[in-house]
Amino acid sequence: MVERFLDKTTFESQEDFIENYKVNIPENFNFGYDVVDVWAKEDPDKKAICWTNDKGEHVDFTFAQIKEYSDKTASYFQSLGIGRGDMVMLILKRRYEFWFSTIALHKLGAVVIPATHLLTQKDIIYRNNAADIKMIVCAGEDIITRHIREALPESPTIKTLVSVGPVIPEGFDDFHKGIEHAAPFVRPAETNTNDDISIMYFTSGTTGNPKMVTHDFTYPLAHISTASYWHNLHEGSLHLTIADTGWGKAVWGKLYGQWIAGATVFVYDHEKFNPADMLQMIQDYRITSLCAPPTIFRFLIREDMTKYDLSSLEYCTIAGEALNPAVFESFKKLTGIKLMEGFGQTETTLTVCTFPWTEPKPGSMGKANPQYEVDLLRLDGTPAEDGEQGEIVVRYSNGRPLGLFKEYYRDPELTKENCHDGIYFTGDVAWRDEDGYFWFVGRTDDVIKSSGYRIGPFEVESALMTHPAVVECAITGVPDEVRGQIVKATVVLSKEYKDKAGDALVKEIQDHVKKVTAPYKYPRIIEFVEELPKTISGKIRRVEIRDKDNQ
Repeated sequence: MVERFLDKTTFESQEDFIENYKVNIPENFNFGYDVVDVWAKEDPDKKAICWTNDKGEHVDFTFAQIKEYSDKTASYFQSLGIGRGDMVMLILKRRYEFWFSTIALHKLGAVVIPATHLLTQKDIIYRNNAADIKMIVCAGEDIITRHIREALPESPTIKTLVSVGPVIPEGFDDFHKGIEHAAPFVRPAETNTNDDISIMYFTSGTTGNPKMVTHDFTYPLAHISTASYWHNLHEGSLHLTIADTGWGKAVWGKLYGQWIAGATVFVYDHEKFNPADMLQMIQDYRITSLCAPPTIFRFLIREDMTKYDLSSLEYCTIAGEALNPAVFESFKKLTGIKLMEGFGQTETTLTVCTFPWTEPKPGSMGKANPQYEVDLLRLDGTPAEDGEQGEIVVRYSNGRPLGLFKEYYRDPELTKENCHDGIYFTGDVAWRDEDGYFWFVGRTDDVIKSSGYRIGPFEVESALMTHPAVVECAITGVPDEVRGQIVKATVVLSKEYKDKAGDALVKEIQDHVKKVTAPYKYPRIIEFVEELPKTISGKIRRVEIRDKDNQ
């Protein structure tokens, strides 16, 4: 399938990739018709999804079946009044109905809005009204359906609620009865143009209300580089990305690029993450490719991995937060596999990464994806030199690149604030070494300026995380009359060290940081806490810590 969209599909070096990687974009591209249905016609028995859950249930879906079920779902949604441009929110956890519904909505030209099951009544009301959501399709679980029902009186645009079960509460349509009795699907005469919105995410920013990030119908094609040249997938791959379908990472690793590459998506539907269970899945199903955030890999390497046969693993990638080099080295020692890091945002696809032909530098995000013109800018807007910190930006004066978001929905001021003069400003700070590798520093708002030094939270957090007492930590700046700011560490201790919290442990951790990184970066203040403030997606809210310190 990849060869349908690329003139050249194999690359030997970064220079080769920069020079020859080009995606050919069809007119009015639609992932449902142009990828799913094509696989169903040309290789109907090819496995698309291998799905299992923590209750022991298991089912496989071929591309022929995905076409069949997505057509039935599209017909059913049509009967509920859903068509081109309509906004539909999916709160489906890791249920396989997410794939039926997403492809169906694409086939109708409607807008998919994936959402997490952690949303409260207030969160749902905000999303319903901000986007004029017309229908919600959800997992039929009490807490999810209760929050949705509680949100209804303040959600005038909602016309239909659908539950996929196991419970179908009063006021909800039954998804499975609906698709069972659906009429034969007839493709709409005009489904979409490439410029139409196909998918929208509410980003869980660390400040303010979530932003509505929109992508057009060409967005799946931008993930060819994600799956084929970062995950390094092939038609025999069984790929696991550990992500709930409510987050953007799900379509990065559980849908678009994987199916274009002809790989099978592995889905483990579980209530609570258990590293031992995940290792068991890799062993039992012979998973070949794994992608997860560093936190997951930290949990995996704390298990006795020698108890599991992980020989099926061919390739592992890591993203979602900056990688601590200690995690890289530990995983490599245990498995022989090098973790290949990547960086991107909800507003983009894979922007910087370690491709197969690139030797990873532990802790570095890798090199720029030639799909984007990536640069680093100083505060005055001039390009940063190698070794100098700057904001990561994407230039698009020569045309908007494939995969860059369309706009912040209904917020032209925010769109203009972040996209102007042919540049998208990511808000993330990094530095680039002489070999072209990028090293993450932190969000622009999080960088600490102390005695003339610019100190990124991540570099100090990485040093802290190598101390056995530290389970989680957040680095922030505290105002100081002499230095401008000083470094503060807010630390969650491991259970073995909780009864040792005190001045002696503070000094021990400070001395440790001075040995691991440049001494001027050490935290002059350390506060021990039970937990860190986080967004709904699990990102640390450093702004909340700063605000508390400034009160």
